[in-house]
Amino acid sequence: MISTNDFKRGLVIQLDGAPCLILEFATQSPSARGGATLVKTKYRNLLTGQVLEKAFKAGDRVDEADFEKRKGQFLYPSGDGGVFMDMESYEQYELGAELYEPVKGYLLEGMEVVLGLFEGRVVSVEPPMVVELLVTDTAPAIKNATAQAQTKEAILETGLAIQVPAYLESGIKVRVDTREGRFVSRA
Repeated sequence: MISTNDFKRGLVIQLDGAPCLILEFATQSPSARGGATLVKTKYRNLLTGQVLEKAFKAGDRVDEADFEKRKGQFLYPSGDGGVFMDMESYEQYELGAELYEPVKGYLLEGMEVVLGLFEGRVVSVEPPMVVELLVTDTAPAIKNATAQAQTKEAILETGLAIQVPAYLESGIKVRVDTREGRFVSRA
């Protein structure tokens, strides 16, 4: 059991028999006398992918999920899903589109990921925070077009489309933030 006082972003708790990842939390003190302090949380159910909100009283206890994070590796795409390997046990997992689709634009074969296992089953895949990918297609740079910063769409080697500065051309490696899917810098 874990207390609501120990909540932090990234903690996995068990609610209604499912592992839930805490995305945000905030404490709210009551204005009335004798009222209990509330801990408002925003969490993602790792089995269904739903993002939900729930308020707890300060000091409430919840179950900690039977959840562990392991180093993994993306091996190759397979149909609508992808095949991943646990780097500790060398066990391979073929994951369906519901887990693979959100991260496929950031993954190259052989790339390391973090696999989230709940009761021995993979329920989440986390790519590295920043990945380096090659720009394969983008419009040519236009010189002296404007005084303000301009962006244009670029297609990366994985098929992901992101906005990049207007000066970037095809064949350049860029760093991409996987949490927001945005351009960070040249590689």
